[in-house]
Amino acid sequence: MEFFRIRRDIPFMRHALAFNAVSLITFLAAVYFLFSNGLNLSVEFTGGTLMEVNYPHVVNLEAAREAVQSLGLKDVQVQNFGSAQDILVRLPASKGASASRQNDQVFAALKSADSSAEMRRTEFVGPQVGDELAIDGLKALGFVVVGIMLYLAIRFEWKFSVAAIVANLHDVIIILGFFAFFQWEFSLPVLAAVLAVLGYSVNESVVIFDRIRENFRRYRKLTTVQVIDNAITSTMSRTIITHGCTQLMVLSMLLFGGPSLHYFALALTIGILFGIYSSVFVAAAIAMWLGIEREDLMKGSGPKGEDPEDPNSGAVV
Repeated sequence: MEFFRIRRDIPFMRHALAFNAVSLITFLAAVYFLFSNGLNLSVEFTGGTLMEVNYPHVVNLEAAREAVQSLGLKDVQVQNFGSAQDILVRLPASKGASASRQNDQVFAALKSADSSAEMRRTEFVGPQVGDELAIDGLKALGFVVVGIMLYLAIRFEWKFSVAAIVANLHDVIIILGFFAFFQWEFSLPVLAAVLAVLGYSVNESVVIFDRIRENFRRYRKLTTVQVIDNAITSTMSRTIITHGCTQLMVLSMLLFGGPSLHYFALALTIGILFGIYSSVFVAAAIAMWLGIEREDLMKGSGPKGEDPEDPNSGAVV
C-alpha cells in the first residue's frame, strides 16, 4: 500500500557522515547523563510499599495527592489503578522508618480527605527483590540483543546484523539518556517499552535490508550507495504510514492515558522517533561502511553473485 511514490531516489547516504556525527554526539551525551545522573528507579527496583485503595465513587485524584503530600513524605506517587475508583500509592523505602507505620499514616491521610476510602491490599517490595528485577531486566535485554543478531545473521549477513544491533542499542541508550537527564521515573512498564522499541526498531531495519537485497538482485549496474538510497526511498511511503499510525496511538496514550501510562508512552514515543532515524541513517550507513556488497547476499548464485535465473538481472533505473 502506497499513498505516494517518490520517482527520484533521495541521496540519503551522501549525508550519512553528518547525520551519524549527530547520532554519536547524542549517544555520548546519553551515556554521560546515565553515568553522572543515573536512572530514577521506581519502587519495583529500589524497594518500598505499594498500596491499593478503593472508593465507591470516582476518586478525586488531586485531593488524594494533596492529602498524601501533606505528610511530608518524599517521592510518593498517587495514580489511578485499573479504574477511576481505584488508586495506587507507591512509597519508597525510607531508612529508619517503619513501613507499616508509613502505610497507616498514608491511609489515615486518605481517609481524612475522603472517609469512604477502603484499603484493598498492601505489598512490600524489598531491596533484594528490586535487585533481582534489575538483573532479570538486563538479562532480558541481553537475550533480545543476541536473538536479533542471530536472526539477522541467518536471514541476511553478519554485516547487517552488526549494523542493526548498533542502531538498536543507539535507540535504547538514547531513551535511557532522556530518563537520566530529566530524572523521569524508570519503572517496569518503561523497561517493557524499551524492550518493545528494540523489536519495533529492528522491524524497520529488516524492511530496508530486505529491499537492499532485492535491489542487489534487480539492479546489477547500481553501486552499493545507489542501491541503499533506492531501498530507503522506495520504502518511504510504507514508513510514513506504519510509523505515523503507530505514533498516533502512542501519543493518544501519552496525552490521555493518565499517570500510569505516561512514562511508558513517553519511552515508546522517543523510541519510535529515534528508531526511524536510526534505521535509515545509522543501520544502513553502518552496513555501507562495513562494505556490504552484492556478493555478500547472493553467495553461490553465479559469477560475481549474479542470479542467472533472475529475469531482472542487469536492469537499470
